[in-house]
Amino acid sequence: MGDYETEYPPRDLAAGAFVTRLGPSPTGFIHLGNLFMAIVNARLARQSGGVFFLRIEDTDRKRETEGAVSGLIEALSYFGVEFDEGPGAAGAGAGDVAGEIGNYGPYFQSERGEIYRAYARRLVLEGKAYPCFLSEERIAEIRAEQEAAKELPGIYGKYAEFRGVSFEEAQRRVKDGEPYVLRLNAEATGQKEPSLLSDGIRGEVRLQGNVLDVVLLKRDGLPTYHFAHVVDDHLMRTTHVIRGEEWLSSLPVHIALARALGFEPPVYCHTALLMKQDAGGRRKLSKRLDPEAALSYYMADGYHPAAVTEYLLTLINSDFEEWRLSNPEVDNAEFVVRTEKMGAAGMLLDIDKLRDVSRERLARIPAAELAEFILDWAKRERPDVYAVLKENEGRLAAALDIGRQGDKPRKDLVYAAQIFDFVSYFFDEYFCLADPLPENVSESDAADLLRGYSATYDHSDAPAGWFEKIRELAEAHGFAARPKDFKNNPGKYKGHVGDVSAVIRRALTGRLNAPDIYEVQQVLGEERTRRRLVI
Repeated sequence: MGDYETEYPPRDLAAGAFVTRLGPSPTGFIHLGNLFMAIVNARLARQSGGVFFLRIEDTDRKRETEGAVSGLIEALSYFGVEFDEGPGAAGAGAGDVAGEIGNYGPYFQSERGEIYRAYARRLVLEGKAYPCFLSEERIAEIRAEQEAAKELPGIYGKYAEFRGVSFEEAQRRVKDGEPYVLRLNAEATGQKEPSLLSDGIRGEVRLQGNVLDVVLLKRDGLPTYHFAHVVDDHLMRTTHVIRGEEWLSSLPVHIALARALGFEPPVYCHTALLMKQDAGGRRKLSKRLDPEAALSYYMADGYHPAAVTEYLLTLINSDFEEWRLSNPEVDNAEFVVRTEKMGAAGMLLDIDKLRDVSRERLARIPAAELAEFILDWAKRERPDVYAVLKENEGRLAAALDIGRQGDKPRKDLVYAAQIFDFVSYFFDEYFCLADPLPENVSESDAADLLRGYSATYDHSDAPAGWFEKIRELAEAHGFAARPKDFKNNPGKYKGHVGDVSAVIRRALTGRLNAPDIYEVQQVLGEERTRRRLVI
């Protein structure tokens, strides 16, 4: 194996640099867990001066989904994840599956077959692996026998019926075309006893040693996840493997494999699972049951990538929220992610909290930049809306800027679909009278108020003078100039100045709840404002 060790030498990096990877299987849609892992791996590599690469673990041909790899690269790129090596790495082009960047490829496991076969041959020659000719029917019988006896399922001990087969017999069976898999010889690895294994998140964990003769190469010659990732992480010089806690039980197998091959295992870090509150309890977030598990859920609604990243950082490290409070204006790229700060308990996905984080994050994004984001969302998700917004891009930016200045900017913008609904009335194509008149105002009174307001309206009025006209209008039509006057003597008035403002607000926006009317008018412009005041 010296040739491969030379071809893939240790990386020339500073001491303490992390080499991390994302290793998804192209077997379905990309989910929130992929993004969570990508952010953790990218941060650990970048902040240490290391390398973050993408490796496509495409050895399960039966489950592979067409377009999954390009979809994965595009979705991660949307959320700001960049790779140093692999398909889609910086320089290869966004969504570029054919092009790869880096000297440790191929980065598709399906193209590394000769490497796996070479290491498999070595294990066979050293007596650490063997061809197993058990048929599917015989394996089913063994499983039934183990289940009845309440034994550990799998091939080991007396069930490893081909472990001791002679080289001559194995060779004859192979030549005769008999199907086989290659299995690890657990008896030869010396890793059967329980031991303390180190985890980069959980510290020392006591796990049962490996007794299973796990499959290394399948009948089609492709490697299993167990074998391929151990070989690849060694040759690609991965220093830290960050993965979900569902893989913790497989750690003894992977440590045994690494040692059988003479490799120094990387630091394994098993994260907590993403959970969902359900029926009074918590359960694992399900790709099958929960739409919010898919990244497409957040892209379709138009959650800003920075907001989603910021929210996931609150799950990744427990001290991120404290850091953010102390550094409200600092880019979160300055926050240092630490594996020892990652929790071992289940992480609750809280959409309400995501929305709160998004409100805070969007309040710090300039209106012009936010308008560009809304346009990008509309172009992708709502092309009919995009045409209108693009034609009126300046008005969109001005509408988004209402109430965002000063020490206490508004924080009611959450995600693109909600934001578009929020500002849609600025565009005649989407304007409608969505809300009824205030309870204290009749149709005839509303008509009189709007005629009176239109008659005195001056688009150049300053805010103070403009509102004084509304007070005068209220008094002239039997409404109190101040809410407290109406509250103290309700029988004397039809309502109060707030009701008059609501009538004007509804005429201009179609809604009773909308931002400051004066600012709305400035964005609408005089002509459009006057047109909407006409009964």
